[in-house]
Amino acid sequence: MAELDEFRAQTRQWLKANAPEAITGLALTEGGGNWGGRRATFEPPEMKPWLERMAERGWTAPTWPREYGGGGLSAAEAKVLQQELARLRLPLPLTGFGLTMIGPTLLHFGNEEQKREHIPKICRGEIRWCQGYSEPNAGSDLASLQTRADRDGDDFVINGSKVWTSYADLSDWIFALVRSDPKAKKQEGITFLLIDMDSPGVSVSPIGLISGKSPFCETRFDDVRVPVRNAVGAIHGGWTVAKALLGFERNMIAEVFGGQARGGGQGRGSVLAELAREYLGDAGGALGDPVLRDEIARCELDERAFHLTVQRARDAAKAGHQPGPESSLFKVYATELNKRRTELMVRIAGPHGLGWQGAGFADDEIGRTRGWLRARGNSIEGGTSEIQLNIIAKRVLGLPD
Repeated sequence: MAELDEFRAQTRQWLKANAPEAITGLALTEGGGNWGGRRATFEPPEMKPWLERMAERGWTAPTWPREYGGGGLSAAEAKVLQQELARLRLPLPLTGFGLTMIGPTLLHFGNEEQKREHIPKICRGEIRWCQGYSEPNAGSDLASLQTRADRDGDDFVINGSKVWTSYADLSDWIFALVRSDPKAKKQEGITFLLIDMDSPGVSVSPIGLISGKSPFCETRFDDVRVPVRNAVGAIHGGWTVAKALLGFERNMIAEVFGGQARGGGQGRGSVLAELAREYLGDAGGALGDPVLRDEIARCELDERAFHLTVQRARDAAKAGHQPGPESSLFKVYATELNKRRTELMVRIAGPHGLGWQGAGFADDEIGRTRGWLRARGNSIEGGTSEIQLNIIAKRVLGLPD
């Protein structure tokens, strides 16, 4: 269409004129990029003006309404923007749970006051969010959570703990599930609550992982007072909100661990070929092992097919469709794809794949030893693979209990 072609030309021109040269080709690995927040750091420093320019245009959240700081783009225009960012090898200006989880949830379930208070700050990268769902005794059976929210006038008083709260030590706010009616059935006595992490009584302790690097924390609430107005959706009706957000979360995990490039560089599958040329190629970079060539090609093809499928779901979401059971399909497939990819990376690297410390190893989160160990956790976080398979069996295939 002529209008879309004109939008593409204008977008390309604007990106070329406004993207700092230093960020071109910057590929963002897991946990990388600009997550925003009160304590945001920018690496390289040019990411700060990049965020500011994109946020002013609303392009940190291209399809969100303009009145809340979004870009107001159609799904087709947002796809053009994504394509032009990739073509110019530019990274996303902002990432994090504000954009991928709580933002979409507030747009669907938040009241007008909540939208106007939180959505613009998310778009500008001013507040970093974390998620308070799992507890020490409520992981896969999330509805068994016991963190209490006792009503005291216009406040809830929160007591309890959350576990596996990714990046809680760096976050400003947390969206959490709390038990507001202990006498009701499990799913009927839960409220979805927004909590400022600077509130008195909130404490955070990091949790180590076998890979030696971890985003996970335990978050404790000791008599934390939270205004009742911070409840999203109906009080005691948070389970409906929680399920919708889980769909957004699983789509996000699928994109990250399925190998989707987040701007600036190639997808993770192409890293396999580069690694193979480095460790196993001849002088011309060719791979003599036909079996290995086949495994690398299969992994890259699977990754590409998966990306296209996820993109269709993203387009549907931009058109107003809420995530359904397909998010469980994505999550399981992305988990297995990432485990297969990191296994292959260790095999390709051979003895070099056994390194733990030193140059090329300590910060290697996309493969080799640390990445391989980290990938083992993909089958647990965001809902275990066993739970996802149950959802697929019941809600997709219609199998009996």
